[in-house]
Amino acid sequence: MTELDPFTDVLDGPMFVVTAASDSARAGCLVGFVSQCSIEPPRFAVWLSVANHTYRVACEAEYLTVHLLHHGDRALAELFGGETGDRVDKFARVAWRPGAEGSPVLEQPSVWFTGRIEGRMEGGDHVCFLLAPVAVCPPYEGEPPPLLRLRELTDLEPGHPA
Repeated sequence: MTELDPFTDVLDGPMFVVTAASDSARAGCLVGFVSQCSIEPPRFAVWLSVANHTYRVACEAEYLTVHLLHHGDRALAELFGGETGDRVDKFARVAWRPGAEGSPVLEQPSVWFTGRIEGRMEGGDHVCFLLAPVAVCPPYEGEPPPLLRLRELTDLEPGHPA
C-alpha cells in the first residue's frame, strides 16, 4: 500500500503494448502509464519500468510504437505483460512487421502510432519516453470495439515484478 492507492485504485485506464527495436534486439511490453502530453506540437508520453527488457531495448532505440488494445486483445496483453523478453521471443508468437527505423508494428491491434524518442525523464521505478509521432495507423473503419482496461487484467501475473 502507498499513500496514493486511494486515488489510483479508482483509475481504470486503457492498456497498450509498446514495442521497440535497436541494432541488437526487439522488445515489447504491456503498458498502462501513457498520455498525450501536447497538442501542438503533438507529443505522447510512455512510461516504461526500469525492470523491463523493453526498457533496456528502448534506451538504445530511436523510435517506439504504441499499440492501443481493445477488449478482444487479452491474449496480446497476456503475452506482452505475462512473459518477459529476457526469456521469450514474443515476436515469434505474433504477426508483425518492421515500422519506422525497424520499430515493430503488430498486425493486431490495428490502432497504433510510431513516435521518435524526443527525450527521457526518470520518475522512480519508471522512465518517461517523450514521443513525437512519425507514423500513424490508417483511420479506423466503423465503430471501434471497447478498449481493454486495467480492471480486466488484475489477474495477470507480470513477467517482471512491479
